[in-house]
Amino acid sequence: MTQQAHKPQRTAAGKGTTGRQGDPAGAEERAPKHETLRTELLALIDDGLAPHAPLPSERELMQRYGVSRMTVRRAMERLTQENRVYRVQGAGTFVADPSTISKTLYLTSFSEDIRSRRMKPASRLLVLERAEADLACARDLFLAPGSPVVHLERLRLADGEPMCLENVWLPEALVPGLVEEGDPQSLYGRLERAGAAPEQADQMIRATVLGPREAELLSVPAQFPALHVERVTRDIRGRAVERAVSLYRADRYDYRLTITREPHP
Repeated sequence: MTQQAHKPQRTAAGKGTTGRQGDPAGAEERAPKHETLRTELLALIDDGLAPHAPLPSERELMQRYGVSRMTVRRAMERLTQENRVYRVQGAGTFVADPSTISKTLYLTSFSEDIRSRRMKPASRLLVLERAEADLACARDLFLAPGSPVVHLERLRLADGEPMCLENVWLPEALVPGLVEEGDPQSLYGRLERAGAAPEQADQMIRATVLGPREAELLSVPAQFPALHVERVTRDIRGRAVERAVSLYRADRYDYRLTITREPHP
């Protein structure tokens, strides 16, 4: 459903209200102010702001909607998490391009990334097997070499288009019976039900090119640029629960980070 942008109505105290038809005058009091502002900004974006168009500055939003700086920042943080906007240090906040799936510092699944872009995620299971942990897998999962693991290879799609080729290894002791169950659909959901909900991950990202098999699966030419991402995921107790090696199409994925210059002594 398309949302319409509304200008806030000013009260004597200078505070904004949503002024939506059919809502009682104090409707904004029933929702946190940052959520009300987030809804207004989504309506502004959906009303026709082009990808990479700048959003009003924090000061402008404070004045326009009669809210505090903290309210503006919380609303922007939510929109950033949802991949609707992105920030450029020193330049401002901009509308995200819906054709690009941006990863942030938050630990999210592929399906969550795709849904945040209002696209439909899907997976094609290529491999689901028991295996023995090789040296890399044993190192990352803190297992003895040769320990039983479950290996999945999945082609990840958005609106039917291949986006990512993903290989995952899990300690079999965490997911007994997974091979017999078949495609888990939501791997993070399966880990959560096993008491090993993903909480934190270390990732290494580098540029690469695709070989013939990977390129064919991802529907691009051989030697096409890609992002090679290795991830080790831990649960709330600090246990390593997943090792993943993924290849993302570089034309559809990017990583956005906010970095701060370290003070000099």
